[in-house]
Amino acid sequence: MEIYTGFAEVYDLFMDDVPYEDWSIRIQEILKEYGIEDGLVLDLGCGTGKMTECLARAGYDMIGIDLSQEMLEIAVQRKVQSGLDILYLCQDMREFELYGTVRAIVSVCDSMNYVLKEDELLHIFTLAARNYLDYGGLFIFDLNTEYKYREILGEQTIAENRDEGSFIWENYYEEEEKINEYHLTLFIREKSEYYRKYEEQHYQRAYGMETIKVLVERAGLELLNVYDGYTKDEVREDSQRVCVICRRKREEKTR
Repeated sequence: MEIYTGFAEVYDLFMDDVPYEDWSIRIQEILKEYGIEDGLVLDLGCGTGKMTECLARAGYDMIGIDLSQEMLEIAVQRKVQSGLDILYLCQDMREFELYGTVRAIVSVCDSMNYVLKEDELLHIFTLAARNYLDYGGLFIFDLNTEYKYREILGEQTIAENRDEGSFIWENYYEEEEKINEYHLTLFIREKSEYYRKYEEQHYQRAYGMETIKVLVERAGLELLNVYDGYTKDEVREDSQRVCVICRRKREEKTR
């Protein structure tokens, strides 16, 4: 079943509590800490382009990649309204392709949790490390934690009702497989004042940090730091989101 089809229309409405601007400021701090103050940056799993636009306004030349055509259509509409020069590409991030290298790759809002197999996640890291990151370039991504799936989302039902639409979000966490299943039932208001029903099934996987460390190192990336979300704090046992900072190793000089 396709994801982010009906939900794409109201994604920003129901995600209006996500502090994209605050996250963007923190990402910019990290980029500048490692000398990346401008240049090409890829937003991997960009969705409707909110983070992409934040970083574009900060002076970065942005590329956004997402698998959902519906989400990208909204991102392009946003780009037209803002006048920002952003390139959007409809691609599966597990097999993303670029025309050249970028100074950094960012991926926010637990996009990496949608990658359900370790070998697929390793392939993403490898594409970054060997093909598409400049030497010394950063890969910054976040992950929902095992704690969040197990203690916060697992077996919970979340519902919200607004004039523009409503949703019922049912969660089922399989702890052995570390897979969280989301069943979304959406009722979206149309111009006729009637509501159209959509159903979507989403799956995310929890990754422990030991697994991430192994995959990052196998890909040839250097793990620099892990934070409690988009803060400067260390990860805690009850952290719900972690922010991981990796770097493509600098080219070794030959004698």
